[in-house]
Amino acid sequence: MSEHRITGTGRLLDEEGRLREPGWATRPPFAYDHADIQAPPWRIKDWDYYLINDERYAVALTFSDLGYLGLVSASVLDFSVRAFKTTSETVPLPLGSMGLPASSDAGDICWENARCRVGWRHVGDARRLSFAMRDFDDGEDLEVEALLDQQPRDSMVICTPWDEDPHAFYYNRKIVGMRAWGGFRRGALFHEFSREDSFGLLDWGRGVWTYENTWYWAVAQGRQGGRVVGLNLGYGFGNTRAASENMVFVDGVAHKLGRVDFGIPVGENGYAYLSPWHVTDDEGRLDLAFDPQIDRTDNIDLAGIIVSRQHQVFGTFSGTVLLDDGSALCVDGLRGSAEHIYNKY
Repeated sequence: MSEHRITGTGRLLDEEGRLREPGWATRPPFAYDHADIQAPPWRIKDWDYYLINDERYAVALTFSDLGYLGLVSASVLDFSVRAFKTTSETVPLPLGSMGLPASSDAGDICWENARCRVGWRHVGDARRLSFAMRDFDDGEDLEVEALLDQQPRDSMVICTPWDEDPHAFYYNRKIVGMRAWGGFRRGALFHEFSREDSFGLLDWGRGVWTYENTWYWAVAQGRQGGRVVGLNLGYGFGNTRAASENMVFVDGVAHKLGRVDFGIPVGENGYAYLSPWHVTDDEGRLDLAFDPQIDRTDNIDLAGIIVSRQHQVFGTFSGTVLLDDGSALCVDGLRGSAEHIYNKY
């Protein structure tokens, strides 16, 4: 199946509130503006998700305005003992008031309430992240201070429509493999992210979704044989006939892949998330084993009206990827995550 690389610029949506040009790019081609959306404010979903990791720990931070619900969330993962803690603060009916910027390249987030403080700012070519949450875990507070720089030349950008609703769309950018340094404090624990072996990524999403959706997403980043390597793989969300989000990044340069399948093993009660996965594509370029280590689960069911079933599985990827020039990239123990998410909201 051929995919469409976006060549246009200008506004993301046309006069009728539809995507002007579904497809993929390596830089954001379009301007996003709430004023162009033809959907009620409670259906607009904006979020920024950052993850920083080294070989010992990862910290994931989410700041989202989902229209009728805001969510400020933090996760700390300890790979040495294969444990995690996630805590979320909800904000009722923000309806676009939480101040997420319209661009992934500019604009800051400065927000706080009695429990949380979020300060995510652009400083020159870098991104400075400051985050604090009281009572993150049984009376322990969480503080995160980090700087992400050396943003790679290429990133993954996709514009996705839905067949069921012409005014539904997903404008998404994923920047993988930024250099990271800083640290976090959780109670008495302090961990430093060293610039030598720490990396950061951004998942920036804006749009209007349909009510019920399932998606699969995998991302990984780290150093392999002296090169900085990143993976972004996914499927299942909206109409992706025009483009998939599948790319491998080598020293900041994107290599576009076709359709993928995560090969999640199935057990007696459905997916066996902590058994080995086999990730492949439809062109014979991708052949990866995913070794799961932590299943970060999060489940919400409010009278069957608002439902979220999340399995974000952290582990390592090993195998080969054929790059655009035909050479083989060998991946060995590249740290990342692969998730299966079902939402009704």
